[in-house]
Amino acid sequence: MSGFQPRVKAVLGPTNTGKTHLAIERLLSHASGIIGFPLRLLARENYERMVARKGIRNVALITGEEKILPPGARWFSCTVEAMPLDRKVEFLAVDEIQLCADPDRGHIFTDRLLNARGLVETMFLGADTIAPLLRRLVPGVEIETRPRLSQLSYAGPVKLSRLPPRSAIVAFSAAEVYAIAEAVRRRRGGCAVVMGRLSPRTRNAQVALYQEKEVDFLVATDAIGMGLNMDVNHVAFAGMQKFDGHKPRALYAPEIGQIAGRAGRGMRDGSFGVTADCPPLGEEMVDAVEEHHFEPLEQLCWRNSALDFTSLGALLDSLTIPPNRPGLVRGQDAADVLTLAALNHDAEIRKAAQGRNAVKLLWEACQIPDFRKLATDAHVKLCGRVFTHLRAAEKLPEDWVRREIENLDKIEGDIDTLMQRLTDVRVWAYITARADWMRDADTWAMRARAVEDRLSDTLHIKLMARFVDKRAAHLTRRLEDAEAAELQAVVASNGQVLVEGHEVGRVEGFQFHPDPSTQGTEKKLVLRAARRALAQEMPRRIIRAETAADEALTLTDDRQIEWEGAKIAKLKKSETFLKPAVDVIHSEFLDGLARERLRARLAAWLATETEKRLGALLKAMENPPAPLRGIVHRLSESGGVLPPEPVAPDLRQEAKKFGIDLGRFALYLPAALKPGAARLRALFWGVWHDRNPPPLPAPGLVSAPMPANWGADFALAMGWVQAGPLMIRLDVVERVTRELHYLLRKHPILLPPNIGSRMGLKPEQLAPVLNVLGFRLIPAGTLGDKYFGPPAPAMLARRKMEHHTPHARPAPAPAPAPALADSPFAALAALKTTARR
Repeated sequence: MSGFQPRVKAVLGPTNTGKTHLAIERLLSHASGIIGFPLRLLARENYERMVARKGIRNVALITGEEKILPPGARWFSCTVEAMPLDRKVEFLAVDEIQLCADPDRGHIFTDRLLNARGLVETMFLGADTIAPLLRRLVPGVEIETRPRLSQLSYAGPVKLSRLPPRSAIVAFSAAEVYAIAEAVRRRRGGCAVVMGRLSPRTRNAQVALYQEKEVDFLVATDAIGMGLNMDVNHVAFAGMQKFDGHKPRALYAPEIGQIAGRAGRGMRDGSFGVTADCPPLGEEMVDAVEEHHFEPLEQLCWRNSALDFTSLGALLDSLTIPPNRPGLVRGQDAADVLTLAALNHDAEIRKAAQGRNAVKLLWEACQIPDFRKLATDAHVKLCGRVFTHLRAAEKLPEDWVRREIENLDKIEGDIDTLMQRLTDVRVWAYITARADWMRDADTWAMRARAVEDRLSDTLHIKLMARFVDKRAAHLTRRLEDAEAAELQAVVASNGQVLVEGHEVGRVEGFQFHPDPSTQGTEKKLVLRAARRALAQEMPRRIIRAETAADEALTLTDDRQIEWEGAKIAKLKKSETFLKPAVDVIHSEFLDGLARERLRARLAAWLATETEKRLGALLKAMENPPAPLRGIVHRLSESGGVLPPEPVAPDLRQEAKKFGIDLGRFALYLPAALKPGAARLRALFWGVWHDRNPPPLPAPGLVSAPMPANWGADFALAMGWVQAGPLMIRLDVVERVTRELHYLLRKHPILLPPNIGSRMGLKPEQLAPVLNVLGFRLIPAGTLGDKYFGPPAPAMLARRKMEHHTPHARPAPAPAPAPALADSPFAALAALKTTARR
């Protein structure tokens, strides 16, 4: 074995070449091994895959925020940063090795490329753009290039509304992702959302939403470009510029290829294109992506890993040493170096960082990942505080850690607020996972992960609520399926229209009201399915309406007929006031015969209602005596009330036999003033004048203020007499005035004590109202003691009037003092009107 040389191999190629699968197989075929992934998400995903093969006691997971370390673990799934390089294992692999060229994280990958080795086999996986530099930097490396298992082709520009199912739409800012996701929800039923700021748990839940076909679309940032294996058929770019953490820039060709390569998995071909406002790709770019031919990398980012901890200054100097090999360059200063440089300006930190151990501890504190990326000094202060606590007591104070974690354990807030809390708690998950920093690291790490899980689950729910309409997504998917013609649609007993179990609208009466949120192609599907179901439902509804009891039908205040709470017909003016026509409201589901059947049923019901409410008027119209025929005819045309006119005394008696009162203020049928009859007459009045009638006073009222929208003509037609600002019910006015005229036939009288209450008047209203009705209050003393002996405070007299017009407003006579108006000693005197009826 002395001549044995460990094997170093690079398996390179585009996406969908089976590289990761090969590495896992080789890892598990050895007695021990470590594999490093660029994302915590991928480390967790492959850890679960390895556990399924080797058992939970034999597999470990190590990331910055999560550690599962069984005592006998032999195979390790890690993030590249967290790989335990001090362990000797037979096999070691690093995924996405082309990230050596990344300006921010590249130095970590380059360090693993140059220094991390398995005892038997080492494998690097990635894009073939790194091949020339591998040959230069890793002597003896074997390079295997794998072709893509499926074809990738350019589909050109496609509108959002026309993207095929199983598409991923890629944008490069949170605002763009939200806007596109909202549009997809409106037009296609919803989407899953994947962003770099999501926690792995939320990201997995969103990916599962897509993979399980709850939705057919995925809207994501370029976070999907690395290792997320999903059933994507098409990748659509909504933009070609990204902010790389320092400045906006155009996407590089390999980045476009990496993202586009998510389309098509296994042997299934995929496509890519552009959408929204993204301009079409140039021909050279299309060829490069389709053929996977990209310019090779010219340099890898490197940072010295042999650090000098003798002093803070020496550490900073060692971090800035330039590379001494061709093909390597210093990358951008990472967050840990920037944090260390900032803390170097803090006098207390410099004072505490004395000696090798203290400097090393400070460097470890500076390596706390800055998931928040707030561009403030908050992260620097946190790292400094961690160092200060550890320097003072070797362990972090539990009260402080508890407060910080509890402050983040809140599930209220919008999506952005929850994402910010998640990035904060992930920092604490990293801190509490350090067994050398916490007294009970496992317990505190579990607490931090529990908060992260709660926030992640809440964020997933809120993302679904905002960007997913499951009903619309399901229907849209069925619409695009060949079985769309066989969609199952039913109408429930409560009027819900259900398609494939999802409510898509309601049927009210004979009208279908689609859900307003139903748009685009889904709307066509809904209407088609609904029509098929309603074509069977409507005949049943017509029969139910025809055979319904009269009590199931009602007249509404807007002159329409309701059945089962739905308006199905309206009243229209005809040649006769008391017999309006019935017009069934148009419905696409009713043909001419069905409409006529409904119209006949509703017309019969209306005739019954009219007979019930206005039977006395209808009966009077049947066979009146010759002298009354003209009056009866005009009463039928006016709804039962006519303005007053002179009539012969013997005609009054004849009219009474037919239930007609030829009064001083109107000619009317008292039965027409009953509440039910009055409401029906008001509706018929509205039909006749083609407008909705004003509301009537509540039943039982005798007087009421005159409404502003009532004219005197309408008041009289409804059976009310205007008396100044008030109106009084017609039959009460006729009865009271008839009695007063009888009492005043010889001389003035004392004011009857109940006269005001009978007309529903307050004491101060009595004198003006009596004045309008043809009477006036006078002090009894002005008449001497001829009629009543000692003088009384006031009396009532008939006021001389040229002719009484009940709806006119005569100038009121001077009212008596209130003390006299309601006095029990008031007296009445009267002067006869010139026109006696």
